[in-house]
Amino acid sequence: MSSPVSTPPPDDAQASAAGARVGRARPALSPSRAMDFKQCPLKYRFRAIDRIPEPPSRHAVRGTVVHAVLEDLYGLPAVERLPERADTLVPTAWARVRAERPEVAELLAGEPLDAFLGEVRALIQRYYRLEDPTGFDPESREARVEVELADGALLRGFVDRIDIAPTGALRVVDYKTGRAPGPTQETRALFQLKFYALVLLRTRGIVPAQLRLIYLADEEILTYAPDEEELLRFERTLSALWTAILDAGRTGEFPPNPSWLCSYCDYKPLCPEFGGTPPPYPGWPTGGTDESPAETLADAVSE
Repeated sequence: MSSPVSTPPPDDAQASAAGARVGRARPALSPSRAMDFKQCPLKYRFRAIDRIPEPPSRHAVRGTVVHAVLEDLYGLPAVERLPERADTLVPTAWARVRAERPEVAELLAGEPLDAFLGEVRALIQRYYRLEDPTGFDPESREARVEVELADGALLRGFVDRIDIAPTGALRVVDYKTGRAPGPTQETRALFQLKFYALVLLRTRGIVPAQLRLIYLADEEILTYAPDEEELLRFERTLSALWTAILDAGRTGEFPPNPSWLCSYCDYKPLCPEFGGTPPPYPGWPTGGTDESPAETLADAVSE
């Protein structure tokens, strides 16, 4: 049974929408949803509560295919993880992504498929200049991690790779197909991995020895070694963020927060900052938990 803190009761204005809430998934806090609320509460509402679908971007689809290839690569015996073998995994990975998200085929309808898959192959080849996949076996690939904190905040995400050294040291790895961040953006870039590190601390009682971001486009690796005190501070930050989300969920007040990111937002036609009208607030969901395909895609390729 979910705690009262994590399931805000409807006020009088929301009572008429109670029926609409039944069966809709209770929102969880993933790295992408946390960043959504920090950047723009209204965007968070559209994605996490209204579940208004967004068309996938070409960049996101390419990143998803790259992730699928690397997941399949580490499913092979170590001796088979050679560049030539990785190249043969690209068509299968593309077929799987297309089957799971049929709309991606329309996104690429205006260009040769070979050109798109060529970009995927180029990123995979760059990966080999950063790591040798024949030298170790990961503990897990695309692992779903989830924990409910003491205050009812449900944290959830998918970790690209978890490695465990013979000493027991744990490494969390995330692949990125975009550009590496500058010095001022590193904290934001590490937000996702700190999120996963906290979940692993709470579920396994282990502080990861290393967080590793692998930027394929720039052939750069960003590493960070967290400590327990830092992760506990991060937990308090997430709890405060979740409290703010619950407060907004009770009142239905998710204000827009205009910024340069609005230029890339698919929800502009619904945003009052651009003359749009949001749909009626459906109320806070109280059903089970799941993740939408868009959420999984966002966490897979977020910068």
